[in-house]
Amino acid sequence: MGRTDGSDRRVTTSPVDDSGAGILHVDMDAFFASVELLDHPELVGKPAIVGHATGRSVVTSATYEARRRGVRSAMPVSQALRLCPDAVVLTPHMQKYREYSARVMQLFGEVTPVVEQVSIDEAFLDVSGARRLLGSPADIGATLRRRVREQTGLPCSVGIAGTKFVAKLASGRAKPDGLLVVPVAETLAFLHPLPVGALWGVGPSTEESLTRRGLRTVADIAATPLEVLQRWVGEAVGRKLHELSHGVDPRPVASASREKSVGHEVTFEHDVTDAAVLRRELLRLAGQTGERLRRAGLVGRTVSLKLRYGDFRTVTRSRTLAEHTDVGRRVYDEVAAVFDALWAPGDAIRLIGVRMEQLQPGGEGGLALWDPDEEWRDAERALDEVAARFGGGAIGPASLVRTRPRRVGDTSSIRSSGLLPPARDG
Repeated sequence: MGRTDGSDRRVTTSPVDDSGAGILHVDMDAFFASVELLDHPELVGKPAIVGHATGRSVVTSATYEARRRGVRSAMPVSQALRLCPDAVVLTPHMQKYREYSARVMQLFGEVTPVVEQVSIDEAFLDVSGARRLLGSPADIGATLRRRVREQTGLPCSVGIAGTKFVAKLASGRAKPDGLLVVPVAETLAFLHPLPVGALWGVGPSTEESLTRRGLRTVADIAATPLEVLQRWVGEAVGRKLHELSHGVDPRPVASASREKSVGHEVTFEHDVTDAAVLRRELLRLAGQTGERLRRAGLVGRTVSLKLRYGDFRTVTRSRTLAEHTDVGRRVYDEVAAVFDALWAPGDAIRLIGVRMEQLQPGGEGGLALWDPDEEWRDAERALDEVAARFGGGAIGPASLVRTRPRRVGDTSSIRSSGLLPPARDG
């Protein structure tokens, strides 16, 4: 649970220059408590604590109304109730929090595949490649907050900046339920008045050491020569504090690693033997894959088809294109050709999937003199704009309006490596 209680809340209410601010930090507000309030709407706006009312239980989360009364995470529930005797104690349900976290992270992934989940309730998003399709970073942040609220009932706060560090600070200042943009040109004006404890890497002992030497604000750190800082707090910490105090944070948003492939697959409730039905599914999956590539500002060159038969035998086949593409129709044409070469009448298909590999940022290879996908690309970008405004599925190919087979699972994925983030509550 974050230390903020919303008393110093600051939000963006008018247009600002967010042209260089491509990094979002999205943090769910009092996540565990907010999830519990979905089942207790009568407690909205009142002090509530998530924990156990007996024994030596500690506070797992608390509403902002309780936080303003001094309640903090890891505090004994008994102490919290002395500070806020009218608070209602709600039993925690970790499985429920994990389920809502997965739903929220899926929404983040629909905006950009470049998502770095850092805990159960927060993530960094790099939306630089989505600007052309979804609007400015501020527009994307506002849309994302609305979608999270509409589809989960939960509030979140969004910080937008040119670096991860400043974006995280901004989301904290925007709490609860707000959005704050820090224009790149105003980074130092935002940072320098903050206390030294706001800098990453400054724990209680380091903060005490710095304040004892008269360094109370980030501006004080920035004005201190690097070699002096390193003498006081060590070489590595001193350099890091010096860089952060000057707004320098080169770390990219890392969704575990650079994406190796992007794809979608579906598992049917019953095996499908109708080739026409399977081709319609390929069209849908290819369209989603193309959209995901465009959101990320990526193009791919190798198209892969995955088929799992009713006997669980799995076959994967691919073909490499002459040029990289992010056009769903081109992906479909290629993967359908692979399917036709594999398909035999009577085959029973349990799972079908489409994947794009050999990815690179769009534009890296330059423009071809003749673009055979130009008309489809324009049409699909128009669909992207409709989806960004009205949500996915608002419009699409007419052939997909027909009755579709019942599906057990419909999965989008980005292949990369990484570890499951730790649990926390913001």
